[in-house]
Amino acid sequence: MTVIAVIGTGYVGLVSGSCLADFGNFVTCVDNDAEKIASLERGVIPIYEPGLEAVVERNVRAGRLFFTTGFAEAVKKSNVVFIAVGTPPADDGGADLRYVEDAARGIGRAMENYTVIVDKSTVPVGTARKVRRWVEEELALRSVSVLFDVVSNPEFLREGTAVYDFTHPDRVVIGSESEKARGLMKEVYRSLYLNETPYIETNLESAEMIKYASNAFLALKITFINEVANLCEKIGADVQDVAKAMGRDGRIGGKFLHPGPGYGGSCFPKDTRAMATTGRAYGSPVTLVEAAIAANKRQKRLMVEKIEAGLGGSLEGKIIAVLGLAFKQNTDDMRESPAIDICRGLIERGAHLRVSDPASFTEAGWRFADIAERLFYAEDEYQALEGSHALVILTPWNQYRNLDLAKVRSLLALPLFFDLRNIYNRADVENAGFTYFGVGK
Repeated sequence: MTVIAVIGTGYVGLVSGSCLADFGNFVTCVDNDAEKIASLERGVIPIYEPGLEAVVERNVRAGRLFFTTGFAEAVKKSNVVFIAVGTPPADDGGADLRYVEDAARGIGRAMENYTVIVDKSTVPVGTARKVRRWVEEELALRSVSVLFDVVSNPEFLREGTAVYDFTHPDRVVIGSESEKARGLMKEVYRSLYLNETPYIETNLESAEMIKYASNAFLALKITFINEVANLCEKIGADVQDVAKAMGRDGRIGGKFLHPGPGYGGSCFPKDTRAMATTGRAYGSPVTLVEAAIAANKRQKRLMVEKIEAGLGGSLEGKIIAVLGLAFKQNTDDMRESPAIDICRGLIERGAHLRVSDPASFTEAGWRFADIAERLFYAEDEYQALEGSHALVILTPWNQYRNLDLAKVRSLLALPLFFDLRNIYNRADVENAGFTYFGVGK
């Protein structure tokens, strides 16, 4: 029987722990936030993730999923311990490993029998060996000898579809130097293994690099199509036609060829910066990734300039309806969301904002606390439109994809429609009486 402890009940930890329990494992999710643990025990899910509440409820009821603040007790009874704590950006752009180190040292202080320690957090190359050293140092302080292995098992979860991604992955990456650890990890993921999910077995450094290389490549793909979109606007081409034709090429594929206001979220910005920092540290700069970071920052600024130009060259005194604050639909996460820089840019140029988002107002409250007097939080998208001089779509929530255009036109003071996610057909919007602004068309 595989008994698992998951250290950290943030996004990755909670989704991973719940889904691992759904695979038939016995899982204890550990966090030092007593209030969060108490809420989870009551069935209150602290993040917005479709489908997760049902998975948690099902496995708690089945007696496979538990929540606790008792770190040592959870580690002692487990033969596999996942480290799924946060790795926020450090001052130099790399990943801050203080929480990973705390978890590793805590495991070293608590474990009593052979344990597989799994890095699930997104961490720089070389972290697994650091985890081994930290654990060994704690064991030495205890003057005990306990066998253990360290595994790198990166996650590839997309916010909004994380439960599906965990249970139907494209691949499972296992970085390890131990045959015993690899065998135990196959037991952990036995449901996927039986379903013939591709397993990539490699060394520690390769597994760590796979995560960064994957996210950096996707960020590059988004950045590339955004730059193509900007060029399309200059030459009179339609980027959606260009992207559709490109995507038909099997060597390219259509995923992530959707132009917009720039990428955001908890992974791409942080991981590209961390990869760039690693490249510089090892004397092998990843110049394409560094260029993508700069271009993504520029893309957000270009969106502000597009709106300003569409409003006649000045935003002073203008009221703008902003639909969407989360970095993508189906999540409440605003980390690195393009909406942050764009909203701030509009306000810096004199605008007032009426904003709508079905999930992100709690986070927006503290992120925009210093400019709160310039924002009005609307109950829904139509209240945001009332008296505004322009509509700006920043997050492609489904409810924004089928707006009543006649009602929108009656509520806006000016018929200006900025579709920064290209979710509308230009002809439909223009036939409804608007001036339409997309990205790359």
